[in-house]
Amino acid sequence: MIIERENPARFAEIVGAVPSTPPDRVDEIVRRADAEQRSWAARPLTDRLATLTRAAAAIEDAIEELAPLLARESGKVVGDCRGELGFAVRYLRWVVQHAPGVYGDRELDDDLGRLVERRRPFGVVAAVTPWNAPIILAMLKIAPALAAGNAVVVKPSPLAPLTIDRVIALFAAPIHAVHGGAETGAALVGHELVRKVAFTGGTDGGRAVAALAGDRLTPTVMELGGNDPAVLLDDASFDDDAMDRLVMASFATSGQVCMAAKRLYVPQSRLGEFADAYRSAAGRVLTTGDPLAAGVTMGPVISAAAQRAAVALIPPGAVPLGRFDADPSTGYFVRPALVIAPDPDAPLVTREQFAPVVPVLGYPDEKTVLTWANAGELGLGASVWSADEERAFTFARWFEAGFTFVNTHNRTGMSLRAPFGGVKRSGWGREYAHEGLTEYVQTCVIHAPAAFRPGAATAPAGPSAYPTG
Repeated sequence: MIIERENPARFAEIVGAVPSTPPDRVDEIVRRADAEQRSWAARPLTDRLATLTRAAAAIEDAIEELAPLLARESGKVVGDCRGELGFAVRYLRWVVQHAPGVYGDRELDDDLGRLVERRRPFGVVAAVTPWNAPIILAMLKIAPALAAGNAVVVKPSPLAPLTIDRVIALFAAPIHAVHGGAETGAALVGHELVRKVAFTGGTDGGRAVAALAGDRLTPTVMELGGNDPAVLLDDASFDDDAMDRLVMASFATSGQVCMAAKRLYVPQSRLGEFADAYRSAAGRVLTTGDPLAAGVTMGPVISAAAQRAAVALIPPGAVPLGRFDADPSTGYFVRPALVIAPDPDAPLVTREQFAPVVPVLGYPDEKTVLTWANAGELGLGASVWSADEERAFTFARWFEAGFTFVNTHNRTGMSLRAPFGGVKRSGWGREYAHEGLTEYVQTCVIHAPAAFRPGAATAPAGPSAYPTG
């Protein structure tokens, strides 16, 4: 069997295909990765990092070839695809730079004894990745896992398998891909030789993956969905630059981003002013159309089901946004919309939309808006907007979110040095920063207490004594 991928901007066009991986083939690939991992982990860290450096150069050289392919299979505009591939290269090089300081052994030899802490790989890491940012979200797992000495088996989404398949082939390292749906994913995540699972995706998929991994007692990193609030305080600027950022924070990748700004909260007294400024910004920065066309900043949603779900969220009276140069009858296009003052209990507000439609609600005071912002079971990202940075940071400390942006939101607020991940039911574990590197190693200890070392100055304590330091 093969998996064919249609172009969501022209669904009559088949972009390409990959072979589907049956469960017995998954077993063969995992066992091969397990065998390869031992020799890979035995290589010096400097050798492994040199291999990753060469892979980064190869990906960089292929960006102009890969970006249109990614645009055609995912519906993301081609400029964003170039940006994603370039960012993946930047992250890979960041890992090469920072891995020696994280993965090296740590040794202490003092009055308390001799202690060695070793950073050891898990073995085979299963990376289960989504379609909306298939290259960078895979690289966040591939780069640190390989650097640490693990082997990696990637299961991409069948909605965007083509470009990541090409990227994986550029690594001269123990990394493999398996393709398919839930059955293939279950065979990988539940395999007895998989020692760590890294998953990015929706909450429902996360539950299934966590249950399978839990049955094997396999540790996981889970980056799940979000329903990110953006709170504009009463002194927030609605100038062009701020509004342009906020519009794209909601509508980049057609709103299909876990950390998109999905609920907008503004002071009730400024609701009309905000709506006007937001609509003007959308007119400047938002053009919906063919992802390969010049000037287009938003493409289609990923599938017919996503198109139906998005249209169902848009009520009568919603404000259409930006320029719309697309035909919904030949591609999965949805005109972006702003919904002003919806029912606070409407699904558009209480659930993750993952669509190009966003609500804005007026709030009476900061205590109330904080309650609204923290409502629900998700806690991935949030943002606060204010002319006073100290005030913004003070307010941000009360968010129930893993990552809070100040005066921006979504990818413009990310940093390679800042750990990213959710709280509540938006997942656990972290990506980026040193925390993202340590997810792929286990700390193993060798310890000789001072009292039991040759020539110890003091007599050892009793045979069941507690440690003194």
